[in-house]
Amino acid sequence: MADPRAQTGRDLLGNWRVVFGGGVFLMLVVMALAAPLLSPADPLEQDLMLELLPPVWQAGSEPRHLLGTDGLGRDVLSRLIHGTRVALAVALVAGVLTAVLGTTLGLLAGYFGGVVDSVISRLVDIWTSFPPVLLSIFLVALLGTGLHSVIIAIVVIDWTRFCRVVRAEAMVQRRMEYVDSAVTIGLGRFQIMIREVLPNVLPMVLVLLTLEMGIAIIIEAILSFVGLSLSSDTPTWGGMIAEGRQMIHQAWWMMTFPLGLIILSVLGMNTLGDGLRAMLDPVLRR
Repeated sequence: MADPRAQTGRDLLGNWRVVFGGGVFLMLVVMALAAPLLSPADPLEQDLMLELLPPVWQAGSEPRHLLGTDGLGRDVLSRLIHGTRVALAVALVAGVLTAVLGTTLGLLAGYFGGVVDSVISRLVDIWTSFPPVLLSIFLVALLGTGLHSVIIAIVVIDWTRFCRVVRAEAMVQRRMEYVDSAVTIGLGRFQIMIREVLPNVLPMVLVLLTLEMGIAIIIEAILSFVGLSLSSDTPTWGGMIAEGRQMIHQAWWMMTFPLGLIILSVLGMNTLGDGLRAMLDPVLRR
């Protein structure tokens, strides 16, 4: 008899979306964890004698600055690598907290229904009436700049995404026969919700989590771009784009490389989510 875990591994490796998205995610993790080892220079070290050096394949470059330098002579590649730490930290922490909050409220609304569902659904309607980017900027301005403020803002504006999807799925699951069987053997409502319904909605939550991580990267980049994330000395992709925008004509690499890395990261997260959905959704698997 075939090992189910081995079959799952073959299914994962046979899905190009999962392979591509997982590869991008693994690349970000390695860059974040090994940033001091991978960086060719100190990302904060300034040398005005080497400002605006082009990438190594263009004339006038320096071999030790592979992707060139910025307006203060800082190594672009090193700042990109260290900026991965901020992007990945926000994506993981904000994504998990958003998933926990939204899934909890969605389960309560979908399984219990009635007054609980009405209250949570009205709260979702009110929350989604605010423009998410403007709300995030307002929250960070109110809480003050910093990584914790960015994470809180993302959780506050994006929990509704999980809540709506999980609520709909929980309403379907509570009508299944296995729930009736659990009631028959005497399990309480909270026990059924946690032990029976939650495991059946977790695959969908996992897919949403990968998509949320991409959204979190974009939001952090936007807040960094407008100066509402970390201090300007800390390397962030959005901050690099803001600096590069002012010199786009004489130093295109300052803006192009961080923008390309954001696009690659978000594309990877979305592709990973699509691949997982295709594998975990029984309808799509047929």
